[in-house]
Amino acid sequence: MSQGDHTTLTRQRSLNVIEIRDLTSTAFVLRMERGDIAFRPGQCVILGLPGKQDMREYSIYSAADEPHLEVLIKLVDEGSVSRQLKKCTKGDTVLMEGPVGFFTLRDKDIATRRFVLIASGTGIAPFHSMVGSYPALYYSVLHGVREGTEAYDRGAFASEHYTLCTSRDETGDFHGRVTDYLRQHPGDPSALYQLCGNVIMIDDVCDILEGQEVPVDNIRSEVYF
Repeated sequence: MSQGDHTTLTRQRSLNVIEIRDLTSTAFVLRMERGDIAFRPGQCVILGLPGKQDMREYSIYSAADEPHLEVLIKLVDEGSVSRQLKKCTKGDTVLMEGPVGFFTLRDKDIATRRFVLIASGTGIAPFHSMVGSYPALYYSVLHGVREGTEAYDRGAFASEHYTLCTSRDETGDFHGRVTDYLRQHPGDPSALYQLCGNVIMIDDVCDILEGQEVPVDNIRSEVYF
């Protein structure tokens, strides 16, 4: 099992905000001008505001061929950067470092392997970028949230390849956590698994998959919180 590595940073640059798109009362998509920035789906950028000390990593949400750069942001009580970014308006400047990270798909696997993409909450962001960037990708998405309203942009995924697990209401495709779903629907040992979200979910899913004889080398993870 491997995790993304964010140790290599690029120079800091300034990007102009194009718009903020609210998905829920606590989650939004920040769209910025892209310029000549190149990235691979699964990478992240580090964002902050001019004159502010704090910066925060966010996985890239937009597809690789889109002319803009997007990130999916969740407002959290202790999250100073997320709340600063929420106040941005069109034309404001955002500071960015990156893109960085290795939570990406190998070219040879994209064309030949099945991927199971497992996310909790805003951990769906890199998978939104991957599916939008690779139209021929053979994938299944398992997305765990508290309530069905948190199925961020689920229309971007083919309905037959997307399963929403809701733990606090019954509006999803499955009532329970992604771990509950996996225990009832054993994994495919031949598939490649990408896990993104909170560390408790990732640790529990890894234990379940390994118990279902999924090889450790077939599991990669990116911890969000």
